[in-house]
Amino acid sequence: MASKFGFAGGIPERRVRPIWDAIDSRQYKNALKHSTALLSKHPDSPYALALKALILERMGKPEEALSICLSAKELLNTTNFFLMDDLTLSTLQIVFQRLDRLDLATSCYEFACGKFPTNLELMMGLFNCYVREYSYVKQQQTAIKMYKLANEERYLLWAVCSIQLQVLCGQGEEKLLALAEGLLKKHISSHGLQEPEAVFVYISILEKQGKFGDALEILSGKLGSLLTIGVDRLRLEGRLLAQSGDYTAAISTFQKILHSSPDDWECFLQYLSCVLDDDKSWFFEPAGKQIVFPALTDNLLPIPDDVFDSRITDALAFVKKLQVAGRGETVRGPFLADIEIERRKRLHQKGDSEKFLNVIVQYFCRFGHLSCFCSDVEAYLELLSHEEKNNLLEKLKQNSKSQPLESGKSLGRLMNLQKMQDMIGKNYGLTMTELEGVAMELVDMYCKSLPLSSDLDVQESMHGEELLTMASNILVQLFWRSQKHGYILEAVMVLELGLTVRRYVSQYKLSLLHLYTYLGALPVAYDWYKTLDIKNILFETVLHQILPQMLLSPLWVDLSDILNDYLKFMDDHLRESADLTFLAYRHRNYSKGIEFVQFKELLQHSNQYLIAQLESSILQLKDKADRLQEEESVLEDMNGGAQFLELASETVSTALTFNEDMRTRPWWTPTPKKNYLLGPFEDLACSSRFTLQECKRDWELSAQNAIRKRSLLPRLIYLSVRCASATLKENAGANGSVSESIFLELQSLLERFVHILGFSLSDALHVMVEVSQGRKSVEDFGSDMIDWVNFAVFYNAWSLNGNNCGLQGLDGSRAAWNMAAAVLEKCILQKLRTTRPLVCCSGDDFPVLVNLITESLAWHGLVLQSCAPSSVPGGKKKKKSGSADQPSPSSSQAIRESVHSMCETLEVVTKWLREQINQVNVESVELSLSGQDNGPGQALHVLRNYISSADEIELGDRIFHALKSWSPAEVNRKMSDGQHKIFSELLHICTSKLKVFMALKQQL
Repeated sequence: MASKFGFAGGIPERRVRPIWDAIDSRQYKNALKHSTALLSKHPDSPYALALKALILERMGKPEEALSICLSAKELLNTTNFFLMDDLTLSTLQIVFQRLDRLDLATSCYEFACGKFPTNLELMMGLFNCYVREYSYVKQQQTAIKMYKLANEERYLLWAVCSIQLQVLCGQGEEKLLALAEGLLKKHISSHGLQEPEAVFVYISILEKQGKFGDALEILSGKLGSLLTIGVDRLRLEGRLLAQSGDYTAAISTFQKILHSSPDDWECFLQYLSCVLDDDKSWFFEPAGKQIVFPALTDNLLPIPDDVFDSRITDALAFVKKLQVAGRGETVRGPFLADIEIERRKRLHQKGDSEKFLNVIVQYFCRFGHLSCFCSDVEAYLELLSHEEKNNLLEKLKQNSKSQPLESGKSLGRLMNLQKMQDMIGKNYGLTMTELEGVAMELVDMYCKSLPLSSDLDVQESMHGEELLTMASNILVQLFWRSQKHGYILEAVMVLELGLTVRRYVSQYKLSLLHLYTYLGALPVAYDWYKTLDIKNILFETVLHQILPQMLLSPLWVDLSDILNDYLKFMDDHLRESADLTFLAYRHRNYSKGIEFVQFKELLQHSNQYLIAQLESSILQLKDKADRLQEEESVLEDMNGGAQFLELASETVSTALTFNEDMRTRPWWTPTPKKNYLLGPFEDLACSSRFTLQECKRDWELSAQNAIRKRSLLPRLIYLSVRCASATLKENAGANGSVSESIFLELQSLLERFVHILGFSLSDALHVMVEVSQGRKSVEDFGSDMIDWVNFAVFYNAWSLNGNNCGLQGLDGSRAAWNMAAAVLEKCILQKLRTTRPLVCCSGDDFPVLVNLITESLAWHGLVLQSCAPSSVPGGKKKKKSGSADQPSPSSSQAIRESVHSMCETLEVVTKWLREQINQVNVESVELSLSGQDNGPGQALHVLRNYISSADEIELGDRIFHALKSWSPAEVNRKMSDGQHKIFSELLHICTSKLKVFMALKQQL
């Protein structure tokens, strides 16, 4: 091989080094100059060509780079094998990978390995190609060949991991695990194992087959001695013992772990499950999965009373030893264990209510100042009755009476006490006046705690930051109860002050994001979202906070930025995750390599990723909808929308993953689909994690249905435009068969579309007829209004060929034109009537209005643009076939009526939008926060009083000047500007569409 003779790709290295130096320093023009000179001396060198291709790709010239790479690939396929080395191939692989042509890189390595079947460097490159393609079978086959050549342990483990991935990713049956076990056994018998990771891989293979005894034998033998980290070895041993049913030995092992790591909470729960023999299911869960408590009483195995008492006594004695040997104030596990033991006793009908409450109180006395206290005990509160919760709260209050805010600990106790009151649901039993008092008290506590943070850096968390979050939550609850707009504005003011003092509090920003969205100031919400500085995997877990609202808004530029940033992260990660996997293989961290692949699978099937891909394309269609030729060009680039059709299949939509972190959402909107503020007030005191899980399941089902519907949309638009163009020809000629296939496909997609809505095609048409003729209200469409109106538009395009499903009342295409126009007009005008004015919250009517205009009316406009030129008597427009389009007089009249209806509707909308923009609402906001003896404004009054008397020496320079700079008037102005921008953007869209329809009207 060339590289073995001191050359780089067949070229002396001294001639190549300047090129790589220039590439590494991003001096691509200089690199290209050196590369051109090198090629003049070595015109037939694949390596020189590969270098030039790499430079051109970095310079943003992918077509030229691909052309040169293909030339290099052809040269490699000649008989001059001297020029074929790993350096040349790896350089080509880099370029092919960046050009999304991994198949070409793989074919190069396959050819090279065919010519040099004993070259390990080339085979390793081929294995890397298969890793990038996630071709686990070929990975296994290549690794086995390398193992046979070199007889090295790492290649065998590459093969074993490839087998595991086949099983984990559903590409192979579990019997393949027996093959992996056999390969390892054969190697161990002759060579043993040298690496700790190899032992973990071997044990995982046995564990997945249920061979726990064999795994324990490995662990306790010579191979187990390779695991030098004692705690990790004990954890593995304890899990295997529990899985094999040897609970006595498992208990002993878990006790050893807890003696050395008393705060290992997962280990304690496993220990207690073995002691009581009540639930072993979580021993079989994947490592790293979130811990959940063993389930309810109907899953518990019956234990004789005397046996249960004896086991609990032993467990309590062990816990007491851990407490006595405690290692400082931060070790919580042994003390939280008291509560868990009382919970288990309660589940087995052996508990004492008073004792259960007392151990929680004792835990509060010891750890009540920590921010994690409430999350530690939250799950236990669900076992308490309403009366027990009230008793617990009283006990906690007695332990916190008259504690001054002289330290962070006392402040922490008071904050946790307030959070416990909210978690127990006590706030829902308070009167409006009492609830106002709580909000004022929380704001006052925040003000008094500010001196405790006077010496902290701006990026350090301040004492009492959660107080403003709790105060704003109560103010939002006051608004929900009373529907007094001032309360929700007051919540905004309070959080804005908190961010004026310290701009790095993400929970303030997330709450404000949703409050501003609710108030119709989405641009301000988006501005706060941008300050969160979302990066890397946070795109996947946090994007749900803003994306659903942006998808229903007219802020297309900002939406495009969000989608592009998210899709870039996802595409880059999915492209580069294979590099991490191969890196893990090379560094012999095999379990981490499997984790990387599983994480990639999780992201690749993300519902959010599919939605972003769909909505990014739909956004392009909405943006170009006023210009038919540009729209057709976009559709052609999407292959007529056909690429999205497979996303609508049941298999894809049910295999979605939901990776969003819902725990960071405010209480009033637990999921993107649920917002309590849009409905009447209800007592959520009895709400539990089960209710939240129900909300999440409902949202997941909704997301699956949305993907099924939205994935059909680009193809429906494409076919509708084609139908409108094809059916109005006087003579179809050679296009007749094409037109027929278009109509048949459109009919099929319409049937699929309404099936998702729960209707057959004929039943859906009956509904549309009754709505269009006024026998049913448009409100009967419910939350699917946009989908129903879209269906009316696409059905109209399909009916242009005379299709009407045989329904009375749909005589010919004219009736379909009238139906589509009537439904559109009724829905838009209805949403205009129900959308609240600027000074109030936007509710959920305005987003629907936006989508009716930017989608349904836009798609209807595309159909009209496709038909309208042909509707002019004596029209001269030519189609591809060369024939002039002449619709029937009835169709021409229907088209003119439809255009006239859309013009009138848009004129009403634009007039309403101008009225909204011209409203001045700052005065009404000030009036809402006038701060009378009761009602909105009380918490702000506390803040103003404190700021007016603030002491700069006590607060420090930074906090003092931040408080003085806070301006409610500036917040009002910012909110008003955000609301105006929303309406201005929609007005711009409506004005553009009105121009199109007015031009059509003049043309007709």
